[in-house]
Amino acid sequence: MPFPRRLLAAALATLIAVPAAQAWGPLGHSIVAALAQQQLDPAALAAVEQLLAAEHTTQLADVASWADQVRDDPDRQDLWQQTRRLHYVNFHDADCHYDPPRDCGDGECIVAALPHYLAILGDRTQSAAARLEALKFVVHFVGDIHQPLHAGDRDDLGGNRYQVQFEGRGTNLHRVWDSGLLNTRGLDWQAYSATLAAEGPAKLPAPISPLDNPYAQWAEESCAITHGIYPSGHKIGEDYVAKELPVAENQLRIAGVHLAQVLNTTLQK
Repeated sequence: MPFPRRLLAAALATLIAVPAAQAWGPLGHSIVAALAQQQLDPAALAAVEQLLAAEHTTQLADVASWADQVRDDPDRQDLWQQTRRLHYVNFHDADCHYDPPRDCGDGECIVAALPHYLAILGDRTQSAAARLEALKFVVHFVGDIHQPLHAGDRDDLGGNRYQVQFEGRGTNLHRVWDSGLLNTRGLDWQAYSATLAAEGPAKLPAPISPLDNPYAQWAEESCAITHGIYPSGHKIGEDYVAKELPVAENQLRIAGVHLAQVLNTTLQK
């Protein structure tokens, strides 16, 4: 019996509307936020907690995925459309060199989004609501920019179009890095962040000359990582997890340091 055209159209519309995997997923974003909060100085911590009071929490981890969650909020669709391109940067250079006019036209990329929202967060003349929203974007985008596949140089939607076999199922590389690798630990964000914090401060990469933009450097470093994470044969097994999970976890630790640094600087007054 032929498939009715109306049902076929609905099915195709559903497939088209399936959203791309989120960077790190709620687990990874909460880990970054928790690691950063442990490294805030007293002034920044007090400012963060004051802003978060409107959300009835004191934990950055509780709002770390908000910038993704607005996608599913019918009342926030305008905001999602305005910010959806700010979660990543696409390099158009095999050597991962950031060129703003080429890679971030009209400032619509994560490298430009971070200083934009940090400026709002640090502006005491802005409303508390505007500064809270900026805080939530900053927490999320610092996590995103350290997820390698949010700063790649391949034409595959950050690995979303690169199909792999993982744990006996078909998926894509972005989803593996979003949550698959981290989920192999079997830990919630509280236990995971405590485990990573116990390893001590993350060692930060040396500055990339001649860059004077820290956000561009973070993106370039993430992009360089992508060159080694595409599995041969499109299959991800235990050897891949053993090799790449420490890389992912180190990115979480570095993101925690960087998030704490920008919040300490921005909220020092």
